[in-house]
Amino acid sequence: MLGSVGDLVEDVVVHLHEQVNIASDTRATVIRRRGGSAANVIAAACIASGSPARFIGQVGDDVTGRGLTDLLAADGAQLAVRRQGRTGTIIVMLDVKGERTMLSDRATCTDLTDPDPAWLDGLHTLHIPYYSLVEEPLATTSATLAAWAVERGIRVSIDASSASVLQHIGGALALAQIRSLRPAVVLANELEAQCLGPELHPDHLGGALVIIKQGAEPAIVLQAGLPAQPVPALEVASVRDTTGAGDAFAAGLLLALADGADPISATQRAHAVAADAVRRASAHALG
Repeated sequence: MLGSVGDLVEDVVVHLHEQVNIASDTRATVIRRRGGSAANVIAAACIASGSPARFIGQVGDDVTGRGLTDLLAADGAQLAVRRQGRTGTIIVMLDVKGERTMLSDRATCTDLTDPDPAWLDGLHTLHIPYYSLVEEPLATTSATLAAWAVERGIRVSIDASSASVLQHIGGALALAQIRSLRPAVVLANELEAQCLGPELHPDHLGGALVIIKQGAEPAIVLQAGLPAQPVPALEVASVRDTTGAGDAFAAGLLLALADGADPISATQRAHAVAADAVRRASAHALG
């Protein structure tokens, strides 16, 4: 089973119908839905495989938090959830081309502490968004779970998550933090890869498989001892919302690797799962 530790929040998605009119009205469609990188990975894994995956995290002890966990459970997820505090919210603004800008209030998501080894029972992979390694006590909880996972032979995957977060931390420091968790898989998009620098490579990460996502362009697969290999993405028509595509890519990749696929085939599967997620989100955005 795939597990992921981190955020489960309410996304307030704002689809702009025109350029923002500063200090005046702008036409938009506003949609509320379940979000959070870790939760997105788990939901995508459940949808793609038809099998359970496990979300690990803290959610507000409020109506919004209970509604979000109900939605995730309805997708087929197992929940290892602590309930306390205020549920987080992300404002996702999508321009007329589908590009997104996010305003994040993670609230109680970062308060997860006192990890339980049972959270790892039955997992083949523990996926950790870098968001889960930034603020305490969630960062220490995530690092502890990663150490336990490695000891138990559970694959650890880390997604670089956000170029702005990496820039704030510093690319070299962030990469050293990622390296310290002994991941088997590291994912980053092209901007995140630039922040982390040329040492984002298996040779500097203990032989970890490194995948650099490039949206609609080919993903770059880096394996120890082999040249970089591009894997073309799938074309998606009428793209309106790409939110969660990277998380869906991670889910598809990790499920395929767990099933014994080689990295190239697993990346092809990742593209397919991401494309399906974009189609669903775009169809919802278009009504």
